[in-house]
Formats: sequence, C-alpha cells, structure tokens
Amino acid sequence: MLELTRRHFLQQGVGAGAAFFIAGSLGRGRALFAATPEQRRELLLAGNIPKYRAPLIVPPAMPRTARLPGNLDYYEIAVRQQQQQILPAGMPTTTVWSYGSANHPETFNYPAFTIEAGWRKPVRVKWINDLKDPATGEFLPHILPVDPTLHWANPPGGVMGRDMRPEFASTPGPYGGPVPIVPHLHGGERTPQESDGFAEAWYLPAASNIPAGFATTGTYYDIFKASSPLGAAWEPGASVFEYPNDQRATTLWYHDHTLGMTRVNVYAGPAGFYLLRGGPADRPGVLPGPAPALGDRSGTPYYEIPIAIQDRSFNGDGSLFYPTSREFFDGFAGPYIPASDISPIWNPEVFGDSIVVNGRTWPYLDVEQRRYRFRFLNGCNARFLILRLTNGLKFWQIGSEGGFLPAPVELEQLLLAPAERADVIVDFTGVRVGTEVLLLNLGPDEPFGGGTPGEDFPPANPDTTGQVMQLRVVPARGVDTSLPPNRLVLPKIRPLPEASLIRQVSLNEEDSEELPDVGPEAARLGTLNPDGTGNILGWDDEITENPAVGATEVWEIYNFTEDAHPIHIHEVQFQVLEREPIEEGAARPPESWETGFKDTVIAYPEEITRVKMTFHVPGLFVWHCHIVEHEDNEMMRPYFIGPMP
Repeated sequence: MLELTRRHFLQQGVGAGAAFFIAGSLGRGRALFAATPEQRRELLLAGNIPKYRAPLIVPPAMPRTARLPGNLDYYEIAVRQQQQQILPAGMPTTTVWSYGSANHPETFNYPAFTIEAGWRKPVRVKWINDLKDPATGEFLPHILPVDPTLHWANPPGGVMGRDMRPEFASTPGPYGGPVPIVPHLHGGERTPQESDGFAEAWYLPAASNIPAGFATTGTYYDIFKASSPLGAAWEPGASVFEYPNDQRATTLWYHDHTLGMTRVNVYAGPAGFYLLRGGPADRPGVLPGPAPALGDRSGTPYYEIPIAIQDRSFNGDGSLFYPTSREFFDGFAGPYIPASDISPIWNPEVFGDSIVVNGRTWPYLDVEQRRYRFRFLNGCNARFLILRLTNGLKFWQIGSEGGFLPAPVELEQLLLAPAERADVIVDFTGVRVGTEVLLLNLGPDEPFGGGTPGEDFPPANPDTTGQVMQLRVVPARGVDTSLPPNRLVLPKIRPLPEASLIRQVSLNEEDSEELPDVGPEAARLGTLNPDGTGNILGWDDEITENPAVGATEVWEIYNFTEDAHPIHIHEVQFQVLEREPIEEGAARPPESWETGFKDTVIAYPEEITRVKMTFHVPGLFVWHCHIVEHEDNEMMRPYFIGPMP
C-alpha cells in the first residue's frame, strides 16, 4: 500500500505534476492513495491540458416552452447525454449530461442555460428524464461508477426494496441499469414539498427496456404525484414542479438530488443557474449589466455573468474520470461489503485535478475597462475555493445565496464552500489595456478545516487547481452607467422574529464497526445528547426536526468532525448568528459576507454554528452536507414542517 500524508502527497505528487485524484479523509490526516502506474497511463494529466485557449461560455437564457394564463412561465426541460468540447480544441470531446429545453436541441449544454425568473411570478417546469438512446429508446447506463451498496434509490430493489440499502451475496460491481433523477432548485424558498426535489421522489426514463421488476419511481414520487395540484401532468419519465419565486431577488441554481447518487449525477454535468429578479429587494439600473436574455443578438456584450466553477478529472480519451474503487481514498483494497461494512466504490471526498469554468477547462474572458458583475457558484463536489485576483484587484461582494447584503463588502479574496454563491462586482476601469489578470484559487487540494493558505494548509497546486480562469483587459465599448460599488445603497434586510425554539443538531463521522482503523464508513447528522456528544442518526431514523408552520427557530450545529461542512437547509433562507468553540472560547459574529440571508453555511470543526430561520410552508424537506459524497452516504436527514401526518 502506498501511504502518503496529505502534505507529503501534495509536495511529492501534485507538486511534481503527477496524475492524482484526491479523495480526502474527513480531517484525519489519513493516507491518500495515488493512482497506480497503469491508471496513470490512462489518465489525462492536468498539466498537459493547455490553459486559456478557449473563451468563457456565458450561459444564455433558457427558452420558455409557453407562457400560461396568469403570466406564468412554463418550461419543458430534459436531461440528455451529449458530447461537448470541454477540453481545448484539438483534444477529445467529453461525454456529459445536461439539462436543456426539450424542444430546442441546440440548448443542451454543460452547464445548462439560465432560467430567468421574476419576483412573485411563478415558474412551472416539466422535468424530463431523457437519459435514453434517441435511436432505440433504450436507457443509457451511467457514465460514472454507481455504488449499489449505499442507501440509495435502488431501482433493482423493486417497489418493496427501493430507497433502501440492499443486501448482497457478494461484493457487486457498479450499477449498470437505467438512471434515476430528480431535480432540486437549490435555495428556493416557500417551494411546495412536491416541487422541492425530495431525494426519494426520483424517476427513471420512460425507456423501452426497463428490466422487469425494477421500480420506475421512488417512494415519494407516487405520494407527491397524488398530492400535487399538478399531479395530473406527471407522466412516466417526468414530473412537473412549480416555484412561487416569493423571495428576495438572488442567485439560485438547479441540479440533481437523487438519493445516494447525487455525487455522480451532478459530476456528470446536469446543473444550471436560476436567477430571480425584481421586487423590493432588487435595484436594477445601477448594477453592471446586461445579462443574457431571450432574443439577444449574437455578439451582445454582457457585463453581468454567472460563473460556475467545478473541478473535474479526465481520462486520456476525454471522458470524465471518477474513482471506481474505495482504494483511491486510502489504499484500502477490501474486504468490502458483505465481508465488512465498507462500500467498495464510494469515496468519502473526491477532488479533480482540473478546473472547469462554465463547461470549459481554464477559459479566458475579454473584459472591458469597466465594472462587471460576476455571480460565482462553487459547483464542486467537495472542494472549498478561496478565490483571489492578481494585479491587486478587489472583489466588492454585494450578495450571497439569499440576495443582497446590507452593504457592499470589499474583499481581497472569496471563500466559497460547495454550493455557496457570491454576487460580486470587479472594477477593471483603471486596468491597462492588454493586462492579463488571473483568477486564482488558494483553497486546498484536500478537505478544508478553516485557516489561512500557506500557514494552516498547503494552497492548491499553482500549476493546475490553483488557477481558475484568465481575464484579458480590452478597451471599453461605451460608457459604463453602473455605480461604483462603494456608492451602492443595497436594500434593507428585515430582521427575523424572535426564535421560539433552539434546536441542537450534530455533524458526525463513523468508522467501520468491523475493521479496526478503517474509516470513515459514513458521515452522519444527528442531534445532541444530554452529555454533549452527538446522537448519530441515519436517513431512515425517526424525524427529529419538526418545526411548526410560521415558527422561527435557531439551530445550533455542533461539528464533531475534523473538517468543515457546508450545511444546506432546504426550503428556507437563514441568517448566520455566530460561531463558538464547543469546548471553550468566545463566540464570534458572522463574517462580513455572511450578514445577509443564506441557504448554505460553513460549519467549522469543533465549533457550534448558529443559524436562525422561519419556516413558512408545511411539508417534508431535507437538510444535509453539500459535500455531495457525504450527502450520498447518510449525511442527509429529512425534516418536517407542520403537524406530522
């Protein structure tokens, strides 16, 4: 077994440009496993991918299917498989999945086109699972390895065994059947439970060769179809969701949320921005713009640009690389399930060695001598990003997941956990034409636990994952009518009511119960025991979080692990109150960029993170870690708003 500490691995492996695929250790400092020489030959080394050869793709607006009575926008959006030039021209194309308008084949792109939504103007979407061969109608298997030993959607289990952890007579290989999906609008507030993308509400494509005995839908697909006012429009291979858009103007995004499969489904590509505009919490006319809109002519300049940053690894043929064995995590080659409780394929974290921005590796963007509004999304599976601009340029952050901050915040760098967003302005007005500014990433090539790059952890490999994209300064085409960010007056934020209840929940890690010194077996959520330890719970355990409709609560999140976790609570936008050491020490207020509303918060190790939220809509929802490898193996729990049925 090759045993390398994190720091040694980074110095000897990454620093030397070796092929690597880091799957970190939840903070234990366990050994990391580098690819074998045979596997290295099959991988495309990140150092061999030319940088800044292709322009950044600015996602266009998603075309509507229809406008329904009541001024309601209606979309029919499918997920399909396609080939795309993610690597630079002249290198192989990559098989990916993407959402696109079902009636506009040219709109299928990774990442997906942007849904433009208006405040209090509902959007209805028919989401279609079209992962099938267009010529034969037969299902397409997953392009990445799916571990069927997890607590997952489990279509082979049939109706009685779906959404369960199966029992196997021998260690199975990757699942090769039809792929379940269920979309989730991340950050949507007041969304009905039937439209939230509950992990057990998945559905298979309406393919011609679904194996006999397979469950074609998840447990809650049938329940929600029966209870949804739009249920009559649900059909095999599809669901119909509606989003009220009754929340502050903000940057949302949509992605898959299938039980036990989110990590590989999202890694395959399907995700897109959902931008909500208008209302009293929006100030059009003073911010840089325009953004892409329907009907734009080719060549239209954009000064508001959504930017999704993801890490990926590639095989030599251009295909996506994702580890096929737990061995990539720590070198542990078995025994796996059923001879132990360790799953054979699942990796606790996965880090790619290449940076992909809006569907291209290391792109460039021509920026005029003026102000730009960038809507950043950390779309990585597990990687925390610390973004910084060269040339001394600053970020002016004006918004986070829940909309505008109380006031603009000037920052030298942006810390973004997976799923977090940052709405920022960057001013290129005084930058000399011809200057090439780099967007850097100083976050680690390993799990993040807080701290300062270069002091508390090695920053990302400066030759690969330490670079994100290039900004090339060109002359301005016209007059910039946007206001300087330090003169912006942002909408006021109404404080939430006093909390009626304080809940104490926990973040935990479990090692193998059968094999000494092997783990983690899973990451889990739970509650707090009276003795101050974590009461570890699983997905199927009895619901413990049951707020009343209209109630305002404070959740105290106790992190008993050694890594930071981005905690996402569906259905609400919350306010971060403070953080405090579990053992001893003074509480500290939220960071300056956390003073608005958020839907994802970084819970640091050995700390209590306090958030406050109001619950508006009754129903069944979830809260979870947005390191999606954690989410897929028990670090997700259902919660219920209102009287339990």
